[in-house]
Amino acid sequence: MDLMHAVVLAIVQGFTEFLPISSSGHLILVPVFLGWEDQGLAFDVAVHLGTLFAVLFYFRRELWPMTRDALGTLRGGRRTRESDLAWWVVIGTVPTVICGALFGDIISTTLRSPLVIAATMAGFGILLWIADVRGGRNRGEDQIGWRDALIIGLAQAVALIPGTSRSGITITAALFLGLERQAAARFSFLLSIPIIIAAIGYELLKLLRDPERADWLALGVGAAVSGVVAYLTIRGFIAMLGRMGVAPFAVYRLFLAAVILWVYA
Repeated sequence: MDLMHAVVLAIVQGFTEFLPISSSGHLILVPVFLGWEDQGLAFDVAVHLGTLFAVLFYFRRELWPMTRDALGTLRGGRRTRESDLAWWVVIGTVPTVICGALFGDIISTTLRSPLVIAATMAGFGILLWIADVRGGRNRGEDQIGWRDALIIGLAQAVALIPGTSRSGITITAALFLGLERQAAARFSFLLSIPIIIAAIGYELLKLLRDPERADWLALGVGAAVSGVVAYLTIRGFIAMLGRMGVAPFAVYRLFLAAVILWVYA
């Protein structure tokens, strides 16, 4: 794999994984627009590992008490804010795991077309904008309940369709439920951790069934670049949400959808 291609695709993955603009859509479109060969499963695993380390590092202070207190409740310990948040992440993950297991192969083979991406980019971009305008934005992470987690998790399952954006659809659902913008983003990013782990596991299983020759330099560069870019993106996105909202990302989605339709329609 060309090293420049690896760097560009790693930047795209790291930048788009946590922004509400669809990383899967961009990773499909960038090679198509530039005439590059598909990057392969091994590279997908590497850049997903990079983004996983980024989000784990960003939430490192929250994840230990969440895990500790959630395991404590299994032993009869008292519920805490951290244990509840951990269990809400678990609940929010279940719908995506089920839908991925049932429909993952169908989605990956039949819905990876540019026109599908254009439709989901535009449609869910408009929905994101409406949620930002109409949402109450008066609830924090400590006010999330299991029903909220389940609704956001059901929305997350829709993101299996390329172009939807996992972070975009979960932030949209959270805003409609009245969460503050930054609380919506933080819960969305916490939800991403088990999903990224599941995606890596799924890709590794496919890779074991159909091994590829590994370009270790490209894989290492891809993982490192995607991790650094993802971490900076998480920090920057959460910091800017309070000032700008998500309208710029909705506009970008509509613009990109228009470009895709102009090229492929």
